[in-house]
Amino acid sequence: MSEQRSLLIRAVWFLLVGWWVTGIWLSVAWFLNVTIIGLPFGIKMINRVPLVLTLKRRDRLVTESDGGSQHSLLVRAVWFVFVGWWASGVWTGVAYALSLTIVGLPLAIWMYNRLPFVVSLYQY
Repeated sequence: MSEQRSLLIRAVWFLLVGWWVTGIWLSVAWFLNVTIIGLPFGIKMINRVPLVLTLKRRDRLVTESDGGSQHSLLVRAVWFVFVGWWASGVWTGVAYALSLTIVGLPLAIWMYNRLPFVVSLYQY
């Protein structure tokens, strides 16, 4: 896996491209999630939001666990049908609005990192 890009490169990307491409990216991802057929691709897009916004790669941290931390697929599906689809829309809107401000950017990135959990209770 390659290293993170420099902070300068990431800042320039955000200012010139990341802030507006992320809005389009999130809109397409949310639409795909609601269509059910596009759900797998929409989830993959959501998982890549930090990369699209600031070129930040997710850290691949592997830890041992007892296997009980992830919710079952049935629980996650019920969550998505009743809560996840609309809550992720609200969460995404707030995070995007925060990402347009310098002060709110750290909170927006934190929210983007938690977006897979809001959509489907998926935990990294």
